[in-house]
Amino acid sequence: MKKLWIVPVLLMVAVIAVLPGCGGAGSGKVEAGLGAVKQPARRAASTTAEGAGSSTPASGTERVVLGGGCFWCIEASLDLMDGVVETTSGYAGGTTIAPGYEEVCAGDTGHAEVVSVVYDPAKTSLEKVLDVFFASHDPTSLNKQGNDAGTQYRSVILYDSVGQKARVEAYIESIRGDYDGPIVTQVVGLGEFYSAEDYHQDYYENNPDQPYSRYVIEPKVEKIRKLLGLP
Repeated sequence: MKKLWIVPVLLMVAVIAVLPGCGGAGSGKVEAGLGAVKQPARRAASTTAEGAGSSTPASGTERVVLGGGCFWCIEASLDLMDGVVETTSGYAGGTTIAPGYEEVCAGDTGHAEVVSVVYDPAKTSLEKVLDVFFASHDPTSLNKQGNDAGTQYRSVILYDSVGQKARVEAYIESIRGDYDGPIVTQVVGLGEFYSAEDYHQDYYENNPDQPYSRYVIEPKVEKIRKLLGLP
């Protein structure tokens, strides 16, 4: 009778092993926990990097755009931070104009799943945002985070200004010794950012009981809670 615990544990391991990522049909995956949800229109607003006809964050705030695997995970982690004013899941770093979710998931547009992070520098800093970002994914894994594989899941920081680029590069240099392997995180100019479809926004908050939320996002969120000293 004492060995009965083995059955539920093995079932949980099996679920995690076959659990799809948040990629779509183009990557041979299905939308985890979404079923046959009709995809609503993507938010039309986009922003561009400084030097390319940029629109800037609200006065008194700063912005950085981060990609590290599924944007659901990154968004949920950064939402825990005091000083983060707004997070928006979206697509950046590619060449296709106004790409849709399935196009990005197919890996043909050059875009990465990213999160636009607007924060108040009076309450937090770029470096603290990067602390959470790097703790929420593996920056030594090339184009892959867990079951999510492809260039759309690459580790990337898209800077919003030349000054921000220098700070990001200095930060990465300061943490290289914390990892056994080389950091593969790209540091590139932002260019166009396209907001993802509405159902991607605040996905973990709105779908806490979905399998992907419970088995993939939740452990990362708990890790960040401990990092930030939250209950």
